[in-house]
Order: sequence, then structure tokens, then C-alpha cells
Amino acid sequence: MIKGKNIILFLVVTFVLLAGCNENNVDNSPKKMAVIISTLNNPWFVVLAESAAEKARELGYEATIFDSQNNSAKEAEHFDNVIAMGYSAILFNPTDADGSVLNVKRAKEAGIPTFCMDREINSRDAAATQLLSDNFSGCVKLGQYFVRQMNKKGNYVEILGLVGDNNTWNRSNGFHSVVDEFTELKMVAQQSADFDRNKAMDMMETIMQANPDIDAVFCGNDAMAMGAYQAILAAGKKDKIKVFGFDGADDAVRGVAEGKIAATVMQFPVLMAQTSAELADQYIRGKRDFSSKTPVEVILITPENVDQFMPEK
Repeated sequence: MIKGKNIILFLVVTFVLLAGCNENNVDNSPKKMAVIISTLNNPWFVVLAESAAEKARELGYEATIFDSQNNSAKEAEHFDNVIAMGYSAILFNPTDADGSVLNVKRAKEAGIPTFCMDREINSRDAAATQLLSDNFSGCVKLGQYFVRQMNKKGNYVEILGLVGDNNTWNRSNGFHSVVDEFTELKMVAQQSADFDRNKAMDMMETIMQANPDIDAVFCGNDAMAMGAYQAILAAGKKDKIKVFGFDGADDAVRGVAEGKIAATVMQFPVLMAQTSAELADQYIRGKRDFSSKTPVEVILITPENVDQFMPEK
């Protein structure tokens, strides 16, 4: 009889100890989202990063922003750290459409979903989904406006963004799908300035020296457009050369209103960032049926409609 009581007492104690162990093993630490951005040396990407982090925190997550500085090796280091530190999701703005795929796949293998924002990677299944501006269609609209502003003739320059970024080529291809139909519009130079304002300014100075008869410049983003405008202004050609950009950055929108920039195409980084955080939250809660890509509409900004989109002072 005593032996039986001892067995019962042993079982009770064991159950209590196991229950205590399970309770101690419950992970009560806050879940975390990583925001890995190609570069914070561009106000547009700062807005993207901060909007994503702010929304993640609003949803109850810790959020940390990582700056890749347009360096694929640094981006890989960030993924290493994020995977090792057990983040729940990654809100990601890639440095390279091809080179970033491996990083996203490593995170996926570690059980961490990645949500691409603004820039895409060349894989349909590595990321949980990719939220992308409709760059091609936006630059079709810009190309049509460009043709009208140029009266279907003249010499122009194209300043490309990062050559490894699909946005660069989607914008360029959308623009050329229209402009190349007009044989009297001649591209006299096409060079990459890596989406960088200072590089674009230096490049535009050099291009103008080699090509004195330029009527317009199409830049793959607004940072480069503003850099090109600075060079044009310094050369005393602000009334001669029309500048076209892409992004809808605050200074470029003001530039359209002030006659410095002929037109830009407005993206919506806050919308992309907030939606990415919301989708990541849904994934963490169990949702899995995401589209591989989610296009976000863009809007052509010209002097005719710029008043509707002026940033707050």
C-alpha cells in the first residue's frame, strides 16, 4: 500500500515538474521584424525604412533597420545576423535582383519569411511576396509626356540607376517602348549613376562637355534628376535642358512646381512599407496564400497636376 502511494506521489511530482519546465520554456520575448534597406543615403529609402519599422512596431513587434549601403556583402552580413538572432520576418529592399536571391533563400530555409519592398529579386518563390511599383507602366506614361514636351524631336541623355536592379531596366524599357518610336528623338548618351545624386551631377557635367546640344535628360530616379539639375544650373542651361525623374520625392515634386523639373512619376513608399509589415504580420499569424508579386500603381506628376501632390512644408 505504501509502495502504491509512493508511485502516485512520484507521478504527481513528475507532472508538476514537467509542467513547470514547460512553463519556463514558453518564449515570452517580443517577436521581431528586420528592415533591411539597400541604402539610407537616399531620402526616399529612409521613408521606406522608417515607415516599415513604424508599422511593425504599431503591430506589436520590435523592429530594427539595417543599412546595406548598396553593398551586397554587407547585405549578406545583415541576413546572417538576422537569421542568428531569430527574427520573425524580414522587410527587404534588395541591393541586386540576382545577387540578393541567395540571401532570401537562406532566410526561408531558416524559417524566416522575406517581404520585398520596391525592388524585386529574380525568383518567384524565395520571398513570401514582393510589393513593387508599376515601374514599366509609369515610364510609359512619362515617355508619352516626354515626347509631347520635346515636340517629337531633339537630343537627350538617359542616366540609369543601379544596373543590377530590375527597377532600372523596367523604367528604362517602359520609357524606350514609347520614345524609340520617334526617330527624331536621339539618345546621345546613356550611363549609370547608381541612383546617386552626386554621381549624377558629376556625370551630367561630363556629358554636357562632350555633347553641348542636349535638350533633355531622363533620370531613373529623382535623386539623380536633382543632381543632374544642379549640373545644368551650374552650366547656365536650366532654360535649355528639360529634366525628367522618377519617384515623386518631395524636392522633385517641389521642383516640378517651381519649373526646375519637367515631370516625375510618384511612387508610394509609405503604402508599400506599411502593407509589407501588415502582410508579414499575417504570415506570422498563419496566412500563406500570398501572390508572388503585388504591383502598386504610380502617378505621373506634371505642372498640370502638381498642386494636388505638394508635400507639407
